[in-house]
Amino acid sequence: MTDEEILLGVALTVALAAGSQILANKLRVPALILLLPVGFTAGALTDVIRPDKLVGAPFPALVSLSVAVILYDAGLGLKLRNLTGRTRAIVGRLLVVGILFTFFGVSAVGPALFGIPLRVAAMIAVVLVVSGPTVVGPLLEYVRPTDKVRRILIWEGTLTDPIGGILGAIVFHAVATSGQIDIGRGYQIGQFLISMGVGITGGAIGTALLWLALRGLRLGETLGTIAQLATVVIVSAGCDIARDDTGLIAAIVIGLAVTNIHGLDMPARRPFLETLIQLIIGLLFISISSAVTPASVVPVLVPSLILIAILVLVVRPMIAYVSSRGSDLTTGEWGFVGWMAPRGIVAASTASAFAATLVEKGLPGAAKILPITFLVIVGTVLLYALTAAPVARRLKVVRTTRTRPLLVGGEPWVIGLGTALRSAGLDVLMWAGLDEERERIRAAGIELARGEMLATATNPRARLEGVTAVFLLTDDDDFNALASVVVKDNVEGPVYRVGPPRDSHGVVAPYTGGDILFGRALVRHILAARYEHGARFTVQPASQPVPPDHATLFVVRTDGQLDPVTASRVLTLLPGDTVVLLGPALQ
Repeated sequence: MTDEEILLGVALTVALAAGSQILANKLRVPALILLLPVGFTAGALTDVIRPDKLVGAPFPALVSLSVAVILYDAGLGLKLRNLTGRTRAIVGRLLVVGILFTFFGVSAVGPALFGIPLRVAAMIAVVLVVSGPTVVGPLLEYVRPTDKVRRILIWEGTLTDPIGGILGAIVFHAVATSGQIDIGRGYQIGQFLISMGVGITGGAIGTALLWLALRGLRLGETLGTIAQLATVVIVSAGCDIARDDTGLIAAIVIGLAVTNIHGLDMPARRPFLETLIQLIIGLLFISISSAVTPASVVPVLVPSLILIAILVLVVRPMIAYVSSRGSDLTTGEWGFVGWMAPRGIVAASTASAFAATLVEKGLPGAAKILPITFLVIVGTVLLYALTAAPVARRLKVVRTTRTRPLLVGGEPWVIGLGTALRSAGLDVLMWAGLDEERERIRAAGIELARGEMLATATNPRARLEGVTAVFLLTDDDDFNALASVVVKDNVEGPVYRVGPPRDSHGVVAPYTGGDILFGRALVRHILAARYEHGARFTVQPASQPVPPDHATLFVVRTDGQLDPVTASRVLTLLPGDTVVLLGPALQ
């Protein structure tokens, strides 16, 4: 290719990757729905973005390193101590049963459907065991299922990515080194152990390097992120040089180790790494799907549709049913779990990396791995995106539209406000840091949010599950201001904070933007003082006139939506609404 064609190809790939993701965000659909067909169409119309022409032979190596970075990032989200109780048991069974059923099911039907050897069917099967949070998460945010169902599916999708990567590397080595999937001989077992040993050793070295960089050198957010990226790339590349495709194992080990080691000072937020991961995902999907030609898709189209039907209608429901036996899942809950298993980025990336190598080795049928995977990804994502919402409503696992507020603060007036909101029919959560404040919340009969709220908020992968609005009402104005910034991306609804005093000398609070609750007249210290002197929160129908000297703070709509009065919005009352007021002290 000429320099002009290379520049055009790079620019077009980046433009399509960024544009598809931005459009998908605006349409509130998973980016895969647009990335795959856009890349496929662009590849059919022009050769300039085809990776075999734009990059050439190094493309599989670049894909391997890119997948290593993605899997490292996925590993960072696996705080294993957060997976507890019954959810852990269900997720564990879904992983074990799901991997086994999917692997053996696809391996069994693959040769007959596609006319491929068993070892190639096994490679396809291990690629298709993964799902991934990059596609499950956006679907669930659109559907809004109950907390339990969402938690189960997110954990399953997150954990299958690294597990699938490890299993993919193992099966790949079995197929590539021996031409068969028989691992019963001692020689082959030894080969697998060597591969695992190289990956684990590389992971240990990478973890030690990051320990030194993040804890020993005390690198900040920017340099710490650069150190993570460099470590993952260097270690993964070194492992791949020592033994093919062991870099994926090393990347997973590093991510798991770093995020679960106590005392390792990981940067709380990693905007550069998060942005890079998002860009890599877009570039990979555009590039990989552009490599799938119409000529390669047509012969496997009908068999792939049959495979999708088997996966969706037979394999996944069986996995959900077997995994939910003896659990507390309702019929609707396990039914929806059985209707949610889209394939995502790791399936596409590993298929691209493994297929290219197997094609080079001359393995019969290896050229079908990528188009089959491509069609399964497109088919499952489109099917679940179109049907998940109506299925969830039919199974009655959709979360209520009523606002579930989280009130952060333990002052007496905050607890009084929480009691009033609960009396208005809302399911109120509260969080406070001091033990005496937490005891007062419990004594008031209000549910206490679990976990360390700020730690959860600063984790870019965490979500405040079930919370649809956050109200920061502590007596520390700087905390309220900072938390309003870091929490907003981790909540499915708005985040508000009580206003600081007009003459505040806080470091952050007077200068931070965002909507202030109740306007500038009812700031924090005035609310606390009025409550201390006898003022109380009351609830009444909006149809009744507001008593004199009462201030309207909230409106609870007929559908349970909570609208607060703020400095920038004036609320219009509708028939059936309920208002929450702050009234003067009783005489």
